[in-house]
Amino acid sequence: MDHVIRTDASDSPYNLLFKSLSLILLSHYFLFIFLIFIIFLYNFLEIHFLRDLVTGFRGDPVHLTYSASSKLYQTLAAKCHVLHGRYLPTPWLSSPHLQTAFLTFFGRAPDISYKRHLFQTPDGGTIALDWLTYSDVIQGSTHVNQGILNCEKNPIVVVIPGLTSDSAAAYIKHLAFKMAGHGWNVVVSNHRGLGGISLTSDCFYNGGWTEDLRRVIDYIHCQYPDVSLYAVGTSIGANMLVKYLGENGVNTPLVGAAAICSPWDLLICDRFINRRLVQKCYDRVIAIGLRGFAQLHQSTVARLADWEGIAKSRSIRDFDNHATRVLGKFETVDTYYRHSSSANFVRNVSVPLLCISTLDDPVCTREAIPWDECRANEKIILATTRHGGHLAFYEGITAKSLWWVRAVNVFLDALNTSPYVNRSKKVQESSSTAPIESSVDQGPYINVAEDGMVAAVGTMASDKVVEDTPSEPVTQIKKDEDTNLDTDSMTEETLPGIDGTQSSNQNVDDLIVPIRRRMDQLSRHSRISIWLLVCIAITTTWPLVGSALILFLRRKFKSFTPMALLRS
Repeated sequence: MDHVIRTDASDSPYNLLFKSLSLILLSHYFLFIFLIFIIFLYNFLEIHFLRDLVTGFRGDPVHLTYSASSKLYQTLAAKCHVLHGRYLPTPWLSSPHLQTAFLTFFGRAPDISYKRHLFQTPDGGTIALDWLTYSDVIQGSTHVNQGILNCEKNPIVVVIPGLTSDSAAAYIKHLAFKMAGHGWNVVVSNHRGLGGISLTSDCFYNGGWTEDLRRVIDYIHCQYPDVSLYAVGTSIGANMLVKYLGENGVNTPLVGAAAICSPWDLLICDRFINRRLVQKCYDRVIAIGLRGFAQLHQSTVARLADWEGIAKSRSIRDFDNHATRVLGKFETVDTYYRHSSSANFVRNVSVPLLCISTLDDPVCTREAIPWDECRANEKIILATTRHGGHLAFYEGITAKSLWWVRAVNVFLDALNTSPYVNRSKKVQESSSTAPIESSVDQGPYINVAEDGMVAAVGTMASDKVVEDTPSEPVTQIKKDEDTNLDTDSMTEETLPGIDGTQSSNQNVDDLIVPIRRRMDQLSRHSRISIWLLVCIAITTTWPLVGSALILFLRRKFKSFTPMALLRS
């Protein structure tokens, strides 16, 4: 039946529009609203299913960031096929938020049981060390042993969980089961107050607290000195691990490490998680977990911090302001964030380190990734993927495995069978009595001349130094005479038959020439920049200056006009 709209000349356009819209079926309106909601949800959840469908579900290549002169990449990472492949998320989890939520609520973790050992810290704190060995996985052990683990000669990997996670977290179980199944002994170092352990001292952990990790690693190394020791940090645990590696430099028993989804810069991540609505949801959920941790130890926390403020905390920053800042004795929350950010310690990392981050991480933004610092350090390989969520990286149609777990397993397996194991032990022995020096002299782009001037050293210079000593994992330039003597002796051992003094002088010459060349380039660029600034200043201020000049000349010479000035 056709509908005819009778119109009069007096009808307004709005009445005609309303009459036309009233003829549209109500079901069409619901369909339109549903399509709008789907489009909104698709963008809000950052779903990329259609893009994956168009590209034939090929995934995206893994992007690697490393130093051009990195021996680690040339000899080790180049053999890791996982890092040179592509990552395709599970098709029905084509969103960072779906990946992260699925890991949190479902996980699909393997069923494993740990052997627990309680480690006592000097301040009276208690840390639960949960072990999973190769023999446990092979024999299907299901009992829990409270005694000390009788470790085999297999390599050991220490796992540091996230902010409020422990050994029961799904991603920790995925990693532990995978590594143990490939011949590793895994020990999860739970944070204080987590893993079902009560707080036994007034000392708390935070995002930059590395003392517990340092003591646990030293303890395990003392218990099993002949076993190669590695570490894997996840989320805030990755931040702790990188900070620890930067603080200790070569003075660590670790042979290698991996940092997964590290926040890098806590201040940037704090700004990021309060930027959009979806990030604020994560902020609220994490704050609930922090309040739950505080409630487990209310008797201790309420005595040392502002319990009323903690109970009312609705964000991570609120909790850090009322609890973490007070317990850690930081002046402000931003001071705590700056002090605890691992990005400040990346340049001092001296053991092979694999860092894995995803560009769509809904918690740890890619804006905080220290790209240049990782590229400058020859010991670091940064692997970034386009998708993956936070600590998820589910792959396969059934979503039973995590890509980053497979990548870490392949990397550490390759590292454990590489010459870096023996080199790390030699470096630890030679550096055990070495004095601790300022990190300023150890920077990758800093050289202190004899006259006290600080000059920038280009990549050409650093590459030359590495090529002179190919068997040493790290070569640093220091200004004190004692360390120069040690470097000369190391060069003599590496290249027999070459005079140490001549080699040292040659290295200095090789460094000074590029430095002078770059200083000249900087001088020329500075002169050009000054003239550009002058031109910009004249151009931007001419309307105001020109008007003032014309007004002044008119007052000085009453018959003055701009056209008269042009004629002259």
